[in-house]
Amino acid sequence: MSSIERAGWAALAGVLAAALAGCGTPGAPQAPSLNLPGRVTDLAAERAGNQVSLKWTMPTRNTDKLLLTNSIDVRVCRKEGAGTCDAVGGGLMLAPGADGALTETLPPALASGAPRMLTYFVELKNRKGRSAGLSNAAPVLAGAAPAPVTGLSAEVRKTGVELRWTPDAEDTAVRLRRKLLSAQPKPKQGLLAQPPEPTEQNLLVETGVQTGRAMDKTIRFGETYEYRAQRVARVTADGRALELVGELSAPIRVEALDVFPPTVPTGLAAVATTDESGGSPAIDLSWQPDGDTDLAGYVVYRREGDAAWQRISPAPPVAGPAFHDAQVQPGHTYRYAVTAVDQKGHESARSAEAQETVPNP
Repeated sequence: MSSIERAGWAALAGVLAAALAGCGTPGAPQAPSLNLPGRVTDLAAERAGNQVSLKWTMPTRNTDKLLLTNSIDVRVCRKEGAGTCDAVGGGLMLAPGADGALTETLPPALASGAPRMLTYFVELKNRKGRSAGLSNAAPVLAGAAPAPVTGLSAEVRKTGVELRWTPDAEDTAVRLRRKLLSAQPKPKQGLLAQPPEPTEQNLLVETGVQTGRAMDKTIRFGETYEYRAQRVARVTADGRALELVGELSAPIRVEALDVFPPTVPTGLAAVATTDESGGSPAIDLSWQPDGDTDLAGYVVYRREGDAAWQRISPAPPVAGPAFHDAQVQPGHTYRYAVTAVDQKGHESARSAEAQETVPNP
């Protein structure tokens, strides 16, 4: 047998020996899975008046990164300062990946007194009552909440929605919660397309609180909104700046209809002119342009003496802030006024008059 054949047989024997040695020989033992649900990491708490609302997302995997298949036992607790974590409500059973929510009405002891830290936690347990630990901390403030906002009302104006309420002697800030009630059309595409309006917005009012009024200039005409209000006190507890928020007011509904005419034009001037050949006279009018975004144009009126005003511009509104009146007679004195018209046909009041006399030839 050649040396090459001997080496081949030796290698084959080694492989067979290793295979036989491995048969029936157990490897390193693997630790059994504890099947502990993963911890909640996005717990959030919000207090309004004497109610605290909690929200979180249930995990989908256990601590071994395996998918969870059964409902999970959820326990909620709260801790005042450095005290013990007291259970809140009964146990919940929620599916993996579900949105968790719980609302608690604070007991009188926690809804009164000076502001102080109150922290909520969520703990998820397996069937043997074991857990991977508490969730992230979600802090709110215990203590007496600011008084509710009363007398909330709204009035649509040309510049937006004016909101009014009964002022508070403590002059705390007021948060206005606005909800869009109108159904939104499918968003248009393109660079000039108007972005969709958020369904909910919060507007914090810190100036004008003493007078009990604020102007919401961010509304869009043609939409319907719902407003609610609550007082907000800023408090520092345990070195953290937190808000102590009062109860939400009853909602009011506002239909933002644009029934307002454009701004009255200003700066009207009239100048008598003749053409280059010295023939027919005319009067040239000019005025300051109107800044309304939905402006359609202008209407020009004229009269002599105390006669009734007559529209002298064509049926479509004049596009720019100028007009050439060629229907004049030498020696006559004319008085002019201009109005602005928007896209919905609303017309402003007439501007201040401008007067001009056509010279005799």
